[in-house]
Amino acid sequence: MIANKTNFDATVIGAGPAGSTTAALLAEKGHEVMVVEKEKFPRYHIGESLIPFCYFPLKRLGLVDKLRQSENPKKYSVQFVRQNGVVSQPFYFFQHMNHPSSTTWQVRRSEFDQLLLDKAREKGASVLEETKAQALLKDGDRVVGIRVISKKSGHIELRAPLVVDASGRDCFSAVKENWMERDPKLRKISIWTYFRGAKRDPGLDEGATTVAYLPNKGWFWYIPLSGDIVSVGIVAEREYLYDGSTKQPAEIFAREVKNNTWIEDHLASGEQYGEYHVIGEFSYRNRYCAMDGLALAGDALAFLDPVFSSGVFLALKSGVLLADAASEALKQGDLSAEKFASYGKSMQTAIEVMRKIVYAFYDENFSFKKLIEKNMDLRSDLTDCLVGNLEGKDFTDLIEAISELVDLPEPIEYGLAKV
Repeated sequence: MIANKTNFDATVIGAGPAGSTTAALLAEKGHEVMVVEKEKFPRYHIGESLIPFCYFPLKRLGLVDKLRQSENPKKYSVQFVRQNGVVSQPFYFFQHMNHPSSTTWQVRRSEFDQLLLDKAREKGASVLEETKAQALLKDGDRVVGIRVISKKSGHIELRAPLVVDASGRDCFSAVKENWMERDPKLRKISIWTYFRGAKRDPGLDEGATTVAYLPNKGWFWYIPLSGDIVSVGIVAEREYLYDGSTKQPAEIFAREVKNNTWIEDHLASGEQYGEYHVIGEFSYRNRYCAMDGLALAGDALAFLDPVFSSGVFLALKSGVLLADAASEALKQGDLSAEKFASYGKSMQTAIEVMRKIVYAFYDENFSFKKLIEKNMDLRSDLTDCLVGNLEGKDFTDLIEAISELVDLPEPIEYGLAKV
């Protein structure tokens, strides 16, 4: 931190993809920014698969060349595998769009997030690690800063006309303000771990993300990482995973491996290491994206089931959009909630389209094959959703076609400006 400085143009809670992106771009525009992060980087995090349209915020940050030069496996496609091991025709991104973004990466989040935070520092943002936000500072209903406790500096009050909450799934502000809404039909549980030496597919499919089906619309992810490591996880209903036979994550994981031939085959040569991680209540949204002096970004705004690897993309996207909106608001000297209404609407629109496709994925009556066979002209729209090409697109026809096969949720409003 700048010596004894406690006043900034913006303070950012959290140094993950949303927070570091927002901070980097605000600092680039000449604003004084402080990032507070509760952990010491590099730190572990899940969410390792990038989708193609991550390219554009990463390009704006000046990080694409570093990723190209890295050892991260290149990801050209997503493939789906039935329980009996039959693999679908992969969705090759380059068949959809001839653009450098069609090659993306599988990343170790400890390294990837460090890269983003280093970029924020490089562009001029100050950073306090091992510093936990404790309270929003308010003047009436307006947020004017945050109170933090730092391992290095103790209790500090950081003042700023704008606080950006990018606290991830902690949802620091939303919890305090009681803004959070869980998605009632997407309350999944995940159990995941890592393997060394597990099998990789040849050629272009070596770095593919694989979604391998389990009974009752559960699924495995299989994500090859650098250093001969594979990230493998299960997502399913709590009632299915915790069926009464055991509550031990390692035993549940071993049981489910036998329920998919492809997964069993690919893990046979591997050696599991490290702990088994468990997390639940995946999907939620917050009623508001902003109040006077406060704006939410990334997972602190909303989180969607990870089946289409949308988490990092939505975090990066929100960081870019929020930085642009915040910079303009700072220049005008008006940090009212209304200044972030357009930002919130853009994020809501993107998340809502993807949310409907996630709902369809979990419906017993739905399959991508069935959808495309009935509506060949919609393959491009579907692929746009899977790669993150959502801006300015009209997906009405796609959503209507999906609704003919499954019951979709009614549109809901969230991410509003609190006025």
